[in-house]
Parts: sequence; structure tokens; C-alpha cells
Amino acid sequence: MAQVLPGEHELRRVIDEDREVEGLGEADLLELYRSLILLRTYDERSLVYHRQGRIGTYAIFWNHEAAQVGSAHALEDDDWIFPSYRESAIGLLRGLPPATVLSWWRGHPAGWWNPADYNVASICVPIATHVPHAAGLAWGKKLKGDGAVAIAYFGDGATSEGAFHEGANFAAVMGAPLVLFCTNNQWAISTPLEAQTKAEALVDKAAGYGMPGIRVDGGDVLAVYEATREAVARARDGEGPTFIEAVTYRVAPHATADDPRAYIDLARVEEEKQRECVGRYDAYLRRLGVLTDELAHEFKEDALATMRAAIAAAEAEPPAGPEELFEHVYVDPPTSFGSDLAELRRILDA
Repeated sequence: MAQVLPGEHELRRVIDEDREVEGLGEADLLELYRSLILLRTYDERSLVYHRQGRIGTYAIFWNHEAAQVGSAHALEDDDWIFPSYRESAIGLLRGLPPATVLSWWRGHPAGWWNPADYNVASICVPIATHVPHAAGLAWGKKLKGDGAVAIAYFGDGATSEGAFHEGANFAAVMGAPLVLFCTNNQWAISTPLEAQTKAEALVDKAAGYGMPGIRVDGGDVLAVYEATREAVARARDGEGPTFIEAVTYRVAPHATADDPRAYIDLARVEEEKQRECVGRYDAYLRRLGVLTDELAHEFKEDALATMRAAIAAAEAEPPAGPEELFEHVYVDPPTSFGSDLAELRRILDA
């Protein structure tokens, strides 16, 4: 049996080392930047919309954009993305309308989409339950021989869940073309990493499943891209899954319903904010002479215009009718559904 080496403990970096990633030209570097600005703007505006009462509880991903953009750009269009709630907007990188995701946060039926239209699965809220789904789809792609890869996104807390174990083990045993992408932001809501695992690093868990692991600076969009590209190539070549641990720090609350002041190190938060991922990449591109003030302003204005149009479109959706609660629940609905819907309408009209 082949020996699996322990995962890389040293964080892989590109930006801090001022090196370049092979195969990325100037246009590619700017497209990564445009995507970072889009997701950053989406996140910042969504927080404002929540405070205005225009969307519901929202899971903030500020300073997670590099992990999402770098990994998503390493995929082909035929590859599948399985997001958790922290990656709610990652479908925007595949052309999913931002109004659709905003509608999801508004609890409106317009916030759901056909996953096959974008190769983006539904946003998963339960922790780690989408990992077996991603493993199963990846295995199916292997059986069909179509060369597609799946990537599943989850946080450090998910590695403590049984569903993660089942999905990782299944993918490894079946040699499924899957990338297990763990964004380790050091917190599972209010539980710090050291309180949920005795592993020296989460990447060490990979060896237990017989797969390689890569530990990368999650705030370095280029390092994430490079690591994910390697994992995707390995999966596409029939070498099975890879575990990626993207290490970052959650500088915002877990969600808008959370007050982290009760448990988080506020000094550490301020320190990490000074090294946030968009600013780091912005400075890198300016050192290369690739990014100008004019381009940066253009990308930001485009993103703001996109978000203004998106919230207008989401709010223009007509209210959902009560029949939505009954449709598509059963292939053969029980006869009581008719009277149940009538009673619900009576109550709502009362």
C-alpha cells in the first residue's frame, strides 16, 4: 500500500514572498482582483442591507474572499462547487445573479436555483452535511469518465462532524475526484480551534484518510489558487481527493446574530484587519505595476452598481404565496393538502 506523507505544516505563500504563479498573466491577475472586489462589495453591502432590515440573518465572510476566489478560479466550468453558508456568494463567480443569493437570505423562493445551471449546489447550512453529497457526485463523475472535479467548502468546525468523516473516507476509498477545502478561521462560532481538536494542524487529518494535504495562507489569493490548481489536477488525473487547509482568521462576527466580544481576542482582530486579504493583493499588484487607481476605482464602481441593481431586483419579487409550502413536497400529495391550504389561506386572511 502506498504511504501517505503527513500534510504540509508550513503555510504556503506567494504574496509575502513576492513570487509569481506560473501560468497567470496580467489579465488573469486582474480578473482575480475583480472577483475579490465583487465578493468584498457583496459582503459589505449585505451587512448594510441586514441592518436596514432588507435581508435576514447573514453569515459574514469578510477576509475570507481570497480563499473563495483563489480556489474557485482554479476550477473549470464543468467542475462542481458545494458551498457552505460562508460561501453563499461564491456562485457569483459562475454567473449566478446576486439577486438570487440576496433572495435566499430574504427567505424568498426566488433564492433557489437549478444547481445544474451553474454547477453550484445549494447553499448548505447544516455543518458538513454537503461533504458526502460532494463525494458522491465526484464519484459519479469518475464512473462516467467525464473528467469533472468537485470541491466542497467547509469551516474548521466541520472537521469535528461525522458527515465530514463519512464524506472524506468515502471519497478516498473510491478515489473520487474531490477537493476538500477547509477554511480554518480559528473559530467554530464561539469554540476556538484548540478546544475542538488535538491535531497539531487540521491538515494532519488528511493522512488518516489516505490522501495528501496542503496547508496554505488563506489570505493569499495566489497561494490558494496555486494549491487548489494542484489538487484539481491531481483529481482530474485519477489520483483521488486532496485536503486543503486554508488558514485565516475570522475578524467579523460568526453571523449578524452573534456578538463575538464575549469570546474573541479584540486585539488579535485589529491586528488581522491590518493584513486583510484584499488589501494584501492590491498592494502586490501595485508592486508589479499591474493595478492602477483608475482600474481599482472602476472595479469598485462596477461592483457597487451590480449590488444596487441586485437588491432592487430581489425586492421587486412578488410575495410568495402560501401554496409554496405545499408544492413539490410529495410526488403524490395527500388529499389533506387541499383542506390544509384552504385553512391556511383563511387564517392569513383573517
